[in-house]
Order: sequence, then structure tokens, then C-alpha cells
Amino acid sequence: MLKNETLLKENDLKEILRELNSGGRSWQQEDQTQLIQSMMIHIGSLDSELRDNLIYGSFYELIREKDFLEHSLLTELLEECLNNLLCKGIEEGESDLVFTRTFTSLLIALILFRDNADDFLSQQRIADCKDKVLAYLAAEKDVRGYVPVKGWAHSVAHMADAIDELVKNPKLDKATYIEIVNALWNAILQENYAFIHNEDERILVPIFTMLEQGLEEHEIIKLLQQLPAILKVKKDQLDVQHHRILVFNCKSFVKSFYIKTNGKPKFAALHNSIQACLDEL
Repeated sequence: MLKNETLLKENDLKEILRELNSGGRSWQQEDQTQLIQSMMIHIGSLDSELRDNLIYGSFYELIREKDFLEHSLLTELLEECLNNLLCKGIEEGESDLVFTRTFTSLLIALILFRDNADDFLSQQRIADCKDKVLAYLAAEKDVRGYVPVKGWAHSVAHMADAIDELVKNPKLDKATYIEIVNALWNAILQENYAFIHNEDERILVPIFTMLEQGLEEHEIIKLLQQLPAILKVKKDQLDVQHHRILVFNCKSFVKSFYIKTNGKPKFAALHNSIQACLDEL
């Protein structure tokens, strides 16, 4: 499906997707193979209208709203995402390929959403998805939120969305929750970029999903208890600017956690640990 098609150029794809979205054209009458492959090739376009509104917006409608794409195609798209697109250019630091990686994350989230509804991916594919998603999260160094002119990169937030769909999947081994929490926690320990675009709140979404589905609170409490000591060690290792960024990110995350657990009796012990952590930061 994803090979040997004549690809559409960005402007041509943009025009067709605009007409499809406005109702001027119908998906049923299009060369769907060509369209889907072209959307995949241009998934990280620097044209924010094409990337955000038209390509991602179309995938959202086709997969989440209308359930239009066949399970076999979604499986193939997931493989393409995990094996070829998710880590594309990751060794380059801050480059435009971050948009390919982060919007691939959103497509992974959509495919996992559909699997949660329809159950077409194997348990092994879900396990493989978990491994590759966490490997990507650990390797991603470009954590910019909004990039002037080019729009949203938002790698951490987009990956948190994908992980939330992953941990909702009943085929995922719940024993891996601890591994996933640690990966999300490490994403917060960022000293080069201040998270100012609600990354902290987005990371909390899959953490709460796991807590609702069986993650033991003491695993989170243990991480909270370790955090002040980690920051003290980092203070000796970092210059003032980078240490302050790290402290800012940690405080923002813990404060958001505090607000989300406030007034919820089921999270009383966790809330108290969050407060104790805040008092030390």
C-alpha cells in the first residue's frame, strides 16, 4: 500500500485536502493509496496549515471520527511510523525533522485509539510499540513547544498523548507501567528547555490513566521522595541557568500534580507526598 505510488507535491496535496475537508471532493472518489502515502511523506511539512490542519486533521477524521481506514492499512501505517518516521533525524538536535517525529507521534496515538475500540493489533505489536515509543522518548532532545513561523513541534506533549492511548490498551502488560512512568518522569527532568506550553499537564494524563488502571501509588511516591535529592546533585553538576530551568520544570510538574490531586480522597496519600515534595523543592 505504501510503495510505488506517484507522490503528490505539497501544494497539490494541500489543495486536494482542502477540497475534501470542505466537501468539494469525496474520499471515496479519490486515489486513496496516493493520498495516504502523500500524507505520510509530508507528515512533517513546515507548512503548518498542511501539517496540523489538513494532514493531521484528515487522519483524525478518517481514523478517530469516521473509522474509514481498514485495519490492515492502519497496521501498516503503524509499522511505518515506528520503524521509519518516529526517530527520523533524531541525531540532528534541533532540526526541522522534529515535526516529522512529533506528528508521527500523533498518528500513532490515533491508530492506538482505533485499536482500543476495534482490537486489531496483536499483543506483540503493542509490546513492540511500547518499546519503540519509550526508546524515542528517551532519545528525543528537541523538546521545543511552539516554533516561530513553523508552528507546534511539542514533542513531549504529543508523545504523552500517544502513551496515554498505549496505556489504555488492555493488551499492554501492566507490569510495564513502572517502566513507562519512569520514562515520562525522565522527560520532565529537562535542563535545556523550559516547558511553558502545558507539557507538565499533558504528561500527567497518562500517569493518571495508569493510576486508575492499577499502577501502585507508592511507585509515584517513591519518585517524588527522590526528586529533591536529584535536584541537589544536579545543582553541583550544572551552571546556574540550566539548573534553574530544571528546577522550574520540576516545580511546574509537581504543582500541576498537586492541583490535579487536590480534594480527591482516593489520592489523599499521593497528595500529601506531593505537598511534602513541594516543600523541599
